[in-house]
Amino acid sequence: MAKEWVLNSAMSRFQLNFKRNVGAVSEEIRKCSPKTEEEWAEYYFSHVREQKHLVELGEKLFVKISEVLQCELDQITEEDCIHYIQDVVIRRTFDGYQTEIKTIYGELQENLQCKIEPASDHWDRHYNVDFFITCGDAYIGLQIKPVTNTASIPRIYTERTLQEQSHKEFYKKFGGHVFYIYSIKEGKKKKIANIEVIEEIRTEIARLQG
Repeated sequence: MAKEWVLNSAMSRFQLNFKRNVGAVSEEIRKCSPKTEEEWAEYYFSHVREQKHLVELGEKLFVKISEVLQCELDQITEEDCIHYIQDVVIRRTFDGYQTEIKTIYGELQENLQCKIEPASDHWDRHYNVDFFITCGDAYIGLQIKPVTNTASIPRIYTERTLQEQSHKEFYKKFGGHVFYIYSIKEGKKKKIANIEVIEEIRTEIARLQG
């Protein structure tokens, strides 16, 4: 298994399995429609690449592993490993967190100026709630629905009837309503499509706090 992983990783890294090296194998095997592996091999070596070409690629792969990769491995120190682990756990996790808070979750929290917390798995399954806002002894539920474009919002609205009962149960048990937030992607950034929902949530917060 370890040998397979090394071979596969090196072959992909150095692009030896790319189309320019081995041909359009997915297309070619469909042209051939072989009944046996031998039939496919005969077709490949006759119409795509000669067998000696694959031998040369194999020899090149060995050089990459035995010389290039080995040289790189020899340059890795214990300090490099310690730094890498800390970088993944601290810096990259923080960067991911910063990216997350810039999405819908962050936009809501910034606009409402209150803490928004992720719902438990139980709430997700039983009440169809993704996030919640605490208002004294009550809770407001939030469900985020990604949409491809604004034209698809009417279709998603019809799906709300399927979850209506669970949201009624949430309101009965926790005192606050559940609000739908529709997120839409513009370029690489997400934004709230039904922006009016923010004011509706503010009104609900005021009601519960009043």
